[in-house]
Amino acid sequence: MPARPAISPVAPTEAENRATVAAGFVAGLVSGVHGGGTTGALLAAAGLGREHLEGPARTPIAAYAALYNDVVRELDDEGFGLFSAPLRPGTFEFLCRAAIGASTLGEALERAARFLSLVLPDLRVSVANQGAIARLEIVERRRLRARAADPRRVFAFEWLLRLLHGLACWLAGRALTLDAVAFPYPRPAHAGEYVRVYTEHSSFDARALVATFDAGLLELPVRRGEADLSAFLDGAPGKIAMLYRRDREMALAVREYLGASLKDAPGFAEVAAALHVSTRSLHRRLSEEDTGFRQIRERLRQDQALQRLENTKQSVAEIAEALGYSEPSAFFRAFVGWTGVSPTQYRKRT
Repeated sequence: MPARPAISPVAPTEAENRATVAAGFVAGLVSGVHGGGTTGALLAAAGLGREHLEGPARTPIAAYAALYNDVVRELDDEGFGLFSAPLRPGTFEFLCRAAIGASTLGEALERAARFLSLVLPDLRVSVANQGAIARLEIVERRRLRARAADPRRVFAFEWLLRLLHGLACWLAGRALTLDAVAFPYPRPAHAGEYVRVYTEHSSFDARALVATFDAGLLELPVRRGEADLSAFLDGAPGKIAMLYRRDREMALAVREYLGASLKDAPGFAEVAAALHVSTRSLHRRLSEEDTGFRQIRERLRQDQALQRLENTKQSVAEIAEALGYSEPSAFFRAFVGWTGVSPTQYRKRT
């Protein structure tokens, strides 16, 4: 595999911590790879070195996603060699396909849990309500490793929670907050990173992994369908590492502001003022989070257009106006670019 340009280790300043990955996650990702030469070649192909496996070195999230996919290809295993049987490439795609036909997020997560019970018998995933609180639980059916703190065991839990949380956010079309997570291993050296990836409230040495969140989120409608899946799978499964991280706060703030005011078509300067940052700072923060103003706006327009065509009787002209287009023809061209079909054709299909 061709090597990407080498990336120098990055010191963990506050600005650089955004949209980068700590060494502990990188080490976990390659922990199931046998042979130092193979590990070195995989790191080099992603533009990384062994210094990215320990200490303060940080890895840009795009390089981490590339390494994720390279490890999967090398091992022919979307489970990174961590489990008793491999998860063959395509597992993530069919996990998504199992979930997108659900009507609510709760139903989608139940489908995901049933699918995983077939392909990942080492772990049991379940979702349950306890009044106003929901619990996502991941339990070992068989001990993954003898030592609780084995990096392979730690990363197995980190990975599966990240996968399920990222998938749930994508299905709902929004970031979903985890109130707290109890992890079934001793506190790892990189646990400080969990606030950026999972939650501000982590605990350790639990019996099983338990993530708690607002039970009302389970009633959210699934907003994704076949039309969204091909774009989501572009770059998957490594792409999931880049989505819905807590350190992408500025991108989420921009999306939320635009979502409440798309009809008025606010510009970049107006959004910056509303968020109390300079235009220069906003541009820099979005760049650090690997996105941009136009990208966020177009993704939001696409999401809302699909939702309105699927779930309302609004005319194409009304939808165009609601999304801030100056005329329906501009919306028509954009929609064809997103989906390959006209808004009317898409509505007939759904």
